[in-house]
Amino acid sequence: MSVSVLLFFAMIFLLVFVLRVARVGALVAFLVAGILSGPYVLDLFQVNETWTFLGDLGILFLWFNIGLEINMKRLWQMRRTIFGFGAAQVLMVAVMLFPILVGITPWSIMGVITVSLLMAMSSTSEDMQLLTDRNQLNTGMGHQTFSILLFQDLLSIPLLAMLPVLAGRSFNLDAAVIDVLVTTVTLIFGVVVVGRFVLNPLIKRVSKLKSREAFLLVVMLNIVLWAVLMDLLGLPAGLGAFLAGMLMSETIYSHQIRAEIGPYALLFLSLFFISLGMGLNINILADNWYIVLLGVVGLVCIKFIALFMVARVRNVQVNDARLIALMLSQGGEFALLMFQTMKTSGISAVPPAHQEILTAIIILSIVSTPFLLAIHDRIQRSTKWFVKSRQRQLNSGTQIIKPEVVICGFGRVGQIIAYILGARKIPYVALDLNVNAVMLGRENGYNVFYGDSTNASVLREFGLENRRLRAVVIALDNSNTARNTVLTVKSIAPRVKIFARARNLAESRILIKEGVQGVWPETIESSLMLARGVLGQLGISEETILSLLNEMRLENYSELDNAVNDTNN
Repeated sequence: MSVSVLLFFAMIFLLVFVLRVARVGALVAFLVAGILSGPYVLDLFQVNETWTFLGDLGILFLWFNIGLEINMKRLWQMRRTIFGFGAAQVLMVAVMLFPILVGITPWSIMGVITVSLLMAMSSTSEDMQLLTDRNQLNTGMGHQTFSILLFQDLLSIPLLAMLPVLAGRSFNLDAAVIDVLVTTVTLIFGVVVVGRFVLNPLIKRVSKLKSREAFLLVVMLNIVLWAVLMDLLGLPAGLGAFLAGMLMSETIYSHQIRAEIGPYALLFLSLFFISLGMGLNINILADNWYIVLLGVVGLVCIKFIALFMVARVRNVQVNDARLIALMLSQGGEFALLMFQTMKTSGISAVPPAHQEILTAIIILSIVSTPFLLAIHDRIQRSTKWFVKSRQRQLNSGTQIIKPEVVICGFGRVGQIIAYILGARKIPYVALDLNVNAVMLGRENGYNVFYGDSTNASVLREFGLENRRLRAVVIALDNSNTARNTVLTVKSIAPRVKIFARARNLAESRILIKEGVQGVWPETIESSLMLARGVLGQLGISEETILSLLNEMRLENYSELDNAVNDTNN
């Protein structure tokens, strides 16, 4: 192994460490690593076919991740905020940028429109990470920020549909609008139909195998299949991967898909950002450094003003409006992805040298956001100019369900617990790997999803790290799976209370040893209930019976040690 590889990985580690301390997304570190290791700086690697291929795979996974976040049910629940605030923000930024770009660039009208819309997009990955780090995701400000980001993701559909229009030599406004609308409606309709009648049955069959490898392969096959199909139709392959993500988001398996594909997606996304950095022409950027600097300042200022104005018109408090505007003032990964897709597809709506400059502006704006927020917080703490207001918590009617209880296992025990929680209006989420149980439960109105409870990423998807979560119920009939689930839960949220079922005393004591709050062995409890009925029939008072049963339950049924043989249950 060459020294250049060692230097490359050491550089990535150092960059990730430094940028994460500064609360900057790790993907920016990979991009900077690509710039430094590319032919224009250290020249550790050349941009060859291998790096281009890896970058193309990264593009597919990035499009897939964006599509996976667009869920029709979520969009409908948040439609007023998304299509009100989100649309107004994008339109305001684009309207402010359009005349400036027309005046200072030689681009076509279609190119100016596209760049204006792309620069109106923000960095979803960075903003969501910042909201989480600042514990503001479940505040009024966080809710509205999330709505804007969701609209921007949705806007990616017509923007992707514009790529074939941009590839044309002539531009007819009426024909272009019709093409974009038809493509957009067709994609959305195709997502609903194919997701419900084709993809769900296919994954259902694969899920019955209970093979993690088969499940992962069918997801990857779906991504590549749609990418190839779009390519054969003359559309960008990224559009196919985006469509695959939307299809997956409409299934009951979306949480498990995110958990399984996450590590691989991060790997390929990193490769995309590395290849993107390697391809940046540093000589062009060095010759135009003042344009890049002015572009970053101009972009951040214009987006801040536009966002603040829209927020105030919607009666958002001054402090929240200022934070929303500052949080979303940067460019986003979607614009980087579109520029790269246009470059690889040979679309020249914007000259390649100008694309390099725009890419640099977006990257620097993403890096600047955490530092701008830190300056804002410092000024707010040290002066009385800013109005300090408590973040308003979301009411339960407008947010995505945040469970108070997670039920692992949806057999008979899990169903009964879910029924009782639902009857008491206690929000819960149940998960199981038995796809038939999941489908039947959803038909009966239960909030149950397909998911592996021993997978930490899956449990995080279901809100295990949420501070509102009050309990986890282990209702699994396999003792090894139950124990592994307990260990996974404790590794993520050590303080959460865990309640579990067990078949016998031996399993019960194993689970208690692993930190379970309460365990009820089925054979013992059913025997005690049977004894209660018999004693009542014999005339023993209810008070005496309950006292006796409580004595039996003390110290994990220690009185029954000599009376019960766990091997014959």
